[in-house]
Amino acid sequence: MINGVMKMLAGMFALMLGASCETSTKSDLLEREQAQKNKEVVLNFYQQMFGDRDISAVDRYIDKNYIQHNPKVADGAEAFKAAAATWFQSAEKIKVDVQHIAAEGDLVFIHIKNRNKDGSLKSTIDIFRLQGGKIVEHWDVHENVPEISANPHPMF
Repeated sequence: MINGVMKMLAGMFALMLGASCETSTKSDLLEREQAQKNKEVVLNFYQQMFGDRDISAVDRYIDKNYIQHNPKVADGAEAFKAAAATWFQSAEKIKVDVQHIAAEGDLVFIHIKNRNKDGSLKSTIDIFRLQGGKIVEHWDVHENVPEISANPHPMF
């Protein structure tokens, strides 16, 4: 009888482990799928907004209550559109040069090679938080690429 109970407990334990692994695998798959969708949202937004200079991209991709951590831009989608209108005055369309993109949870990290107004190279890293398929929060860091580097590693 004890042997039978042990076998039954071992079987139940194996089933629980299998279910746990299956649930974890499904959960991981869903997370990866969501991360991929979030990267696509950010890539589409970035090209349309900063490459095509299409301010209406804000209406498609940015939540109206957008939280902005760049100290030069106010919160909200409308404030972002107003700021972008000044950035894009007489600016030509470009192909956004994405160097890296990664996603984890509700965050997407994108590293861009771009140019300052004087034509010099700049490295930009933007971090976006998404919710319900929309960008709800943003952080960014910009760094000019120096002409001379102390090491042989490029910034891109």
